[in-house]
Amino acid sequence: MDHFLYRDGALYAEDVPVSEIAAAVGTPFYVYSTATLQRHFKLFDDALDWADHLVCFAMKSLSNQAVLKVLADAGAGMDVVSGGEYARAKAAGVPGDKIVFSGVGKTADEMRQALKGGIRQFNVESEPEMAVLDRVAQDLGMVAPITVRVNPDVDAKTHAKIATGRSEDKFGIPISRAREVYAHAAKLKGLKVIGIDVHIGSQLTDLAPFEQAYGKVAELTEQLRADGHEISRLDLGGGLGIPYARSNAAPPLPSDYGALIERTLGHLDCEIEIEPGRLISGNAGLMVSKVIYVKEGEDRKFLIIDAAMNDLIRPAMYEAWHDIVPVVEATPGDAPATYDIVGPVCESGDTFTKGRAMAKVGSDDLIAFRSAGAYGAVMSSEYNSRPLIPEVLVNGDQFAVIRARPTYEEMIARDTVPEWL
Repeated sequence: MDHFLYRDGALYAEDVPVSEIAAAVGTPFYVYSTATLQRHFKLFDDALDWADHLVCFAMKSLSNQAVLKVLADAGAGMDVVSGGEYARAKAAGVPGDKIVFSGVGKTADEMRQALKGGIRQFNVESEPEMAVLDRVAQDLGMVAPITVRVNPDVDAKTHAKIATGRSEDKFGIPISRAREVYAHAAKLKGLKVIGIDVHIGSQLTDLAPFEQAYGKVAELTEQLRADGHEISRLDLGGGLGIPYARSNAAPPLPSDYGALIERTLGHLDCEIEIEPGRLISGNAGLMVSKVIYVKEGEDRKFLIIDAAMNDLIRPAMYEAWHDIVPVVEATPGDAPATYDIVGPVCESGDTFTKGRAMAKVGSDDLIAFRSAGAYGAVMSSEYNSRPLIPEVLVNGDQFAVIRARPTYEEMIARDTVPEWL
């Protein structure tokens, strides 16, 4: 569910007409719904109310300060994967004891930053990382709380570029070596083992891979406890998918996911952490663009819009589908048209979709890309010297720009020409 609905033929973001935002900030832009963010967080929080738990928002999906504050105020922790994300979480008012640091390539500087600023845990992904963290913690006279990310060799049945739990993926330690690695970690004075971490991929639409992975985690928990380790926390990652088109079959609900966790891991009496990103932020955002031209090709029509692959790269990178709708609803009975929807960047890859049937639109009409709140703005760039597009937050009948579009002058001013040129 989201809060982007038609009223009297006009698309609204909560109680604000999308066309009103477009008139105020220009196109293209991202717009997020406060009510949707809050609702989706609560669905996960309620799904785990049977256990001591923390829902940590995966900031890599959307990291604007205003969005982080909305979720932090709702009670969310944060899952970060860089020093920059850690700094953003702290700037949004998230306390260190609600921040989890994930990622395969943490540097010593990032470890130092998090230990000094406060951290809930590091999800350690390799033995070399473990050695560096031990050294950094001891140099600071501190002890770093850790889980070890295990790779359960489970195929999540998702896109190859976002699968993370197979043996050939770069993430985690093979679960077959987990007992050996935990034994080594227990000997390091700068580390304190507190649990297990697992994450098998993103945009999962079936609970079966989760069940397979969590069954392996349950068995490992019993083995590690028998070996004398204190396993009090299970970090289960994120990955639950969203329907990117209204016609798609709906993925499992957070309540179903929570029931699966209780069934497979509830008997272990561990604190449960999950790290959803996409399901919280994905359907909470639109990207809105304006049609520049409708171009007649030899055997097709091209809808050329003012948004491009640098603004929303998911279709170019993942062949991703986004439902695309007109901001002014089609009149019942109007025949649809079929378009290749493309941007102005000089690459054939700057194509959002081919052969898409949708309501007929023309030059200067507005269209909206649904389910654009996750991995949209955070993956955008200024390729072709196109400014980063604004981000807007709606709350009821109010809206505010939460990231402004830079001017050309501001973009150019970031560069420095050496004196010798």
